[in-house]
Amino acid sequence: MEFGVVLQTDPPARDVVRLMAEAEERGFRYGWTFDSCVLWQEPFVIYSQILAQTSDLVVGPMVTNPSTRDWSVTASLFATLNDMYGNRTVCGIGRGDSARRVIGQKPASLAVLAEAMHVIRELAEGREAVLHGAPVRIPWVREGRLEVWMAAYGPRALRLVGEQADGFILQCADPAIARWTIASVRAAAAAVGRDPGGITVCVAAPAYVGDDLAHQRDQLRWFGGMVGNHVADLVARYGESGPVPRELTDYIRGRDGYDYSHHGKAGNRSADFVPDEIVDRFCLLGPAAAHKDRIAELADLGVDQFALYLMHDDKEDTLRAYGERIV
Repeated sequence: MEFGVVLQTDPPARDVVRLMAEAEERGFRYGWTFDSCVLWQEPFVIYSQILAQTSDLVVGPMVTNPSTRDWSVTASLFATLNDMYGNRTVCGIGRGDSARRVIGQKPASLAVLAEAMHVIRELAEGREAVLHGAPVRIPWVREGRLEVWMAAYGPRALRLVGEQADGFILQCADPAIARWTIASVRAAAAAVGRDPGGITVCVAAPAYVGDDLAHQRDQLRWFGGMVGNHVADLVARYGESGPVPRELTDYIRGRDGYDYSHHGKAGNRSADFVPDEIVDRFCLLGPAAAHKDRIAELADLGVDQFALYLMHDDKEDTLRAYGERIV
């Protein structure tokens, strides 16, 4: 099992860089950030500083989308960082949520996402791709390498992961949901002749180490609200009795809109509808032993990486506890 840490690029950026460098020292292999350029600072600028102050950490967005930047820009950003620091980036990507909705736009379609993943990977690795109807190649790329990991929840998106992505990002640490989504991805990969075991599986969720469960739940409740944005889209598409597991859909019945100005933040009142049970299932909380047990359960399901969101009032102590007692 590898470990990653996920941060928001809140100012000052030097604190993000410092925490990422500390994470590498504590045994973390991946450093992820949100990518929502209105709500937070531009991550690719900060990645350059993180890579300069670390030696092996792999960095990337969790997650970018096909619509914020032209695909040639996205590919060139990754390729430039890889050329400077030695292929130490990964492209986490999805349809888009906060980055799109805060500027009045909808998430991209899966068809657009599929094409974007192909074009971004081809360009970032120095091959020619068709972009806006024209053949394009980035001529200065030499020995570039970029894995594309896709975030997904619903059946069609999971199928696309299996058919095309190098990795699968599940933003939820519920073992029941992990079991269903991983099986769906692997089945889709097998159906098109890909090796199901060749797709890296990353589970990402908030983690908070300590004994005050009531306080931890209040600090992590925001995550159920964030996941609820995607689940609401699934319920609108498939209905409450559709193929999506009830473990993922039942809790959003009390959801009443969402305020993105508090996105991913402890105390987000748009997440008041999220019950304690969902916080306990979706996140990792309690003493270090409880975290180890959940991570071991996820590993048995085929999870290759656990990436912990650090959006609460004790992130540095949790990072330290993970490094000393878990990683």
